[in-house]
Amino acid sequence: MNAPAYTLAELCIAQCAEVWRGEGEVLATGIGLLPRLGAGLAKLTFNPDLLMTDGEAYLLAEPVALGPRGARDARIEGWMPYSRTFDLLWGGRRHALVGPVQVDRYGQMNISVICDYAKPKAAILGARGFPGNSISHANSIFVPNHSPRVFVAGEVDMVCSAGYNPARWPDGKVPESLRIGRVITDLAVLDFGGAAHAPRLLTLHPGVTAAQVQEATGFPLEAPASVPVTPPPSAEQLELIRTRLDPRNLRATVFKGDPPGDHR
Repeated sequence: MNAPAYTLAELCIAQCAEVWRGEGEVLATGIGLLPRLGAGLAKLTFNPDLLMTDGEAYLLAEPVALGPRGARDARIEGWMPYSRTFDLLWGGRRHALVGPVQVDRYGQMNISVICDYAKPKAAILGARGFPGNSISHANSIFVPNHSPRVFVAGEVDMVCSAGYNPARWPDGKVPESLRIGRVITDLAVLDFGGAAHAPRLLTLHPGVTAAQVQEATGFPLEAPASVPVTPPPSAEQLELIRTRLDPRNLRATVFKGDPPGDHR
């Protein structure tokens, strides 16, 4: 029996879900469409203990589908205002999947400005909660366009989040509690689990080569001699994505042309 066909968006959703495997009862925050769907998929499959909000102020028993919804669509378990969110955040009981505009070889992220801060080429969000969030709890990364403009050589234009750069820490000591998880892109899955937290290539999406990923990255990547292929989403995962989490197929808008997940 042939495996079901899947899109690149669906492949990335399944890999985004892996961010929360084994995390237990933590607040899952998926920033952006595919990260949010990944959090919902994780809760419906292998981590039912995840805490999840509706993106506003309610704690949900089950993830709600993307798009317009009625009052009865969500099974509300509790109130989740900022004060309760911060209680979890400061204690490390949160894992966010975020979407920075730049990432460097230390895992430092930028969501503020491009080029010189005093005279930026582009002003974006500002650092917002990144400094405290990156110190207090785990963060993973989703990048829809893997390129040297995102994965930059040197440091990011503005360091908005803590990373593994010893020059940014007192006495050069990076706290053991600092944790940057997985990095999911349109080409591959990476992490910072190499020597001295070096960026490392974990899997290649079907049809992508290690050379392609390295060419699209502004810093060297550690990689085994044979890099595994990113596993496809299962039939169960595809069913949940298509019928429970995103029946309106909003995921098709993330990548131009909604390409297949297997580049071969």
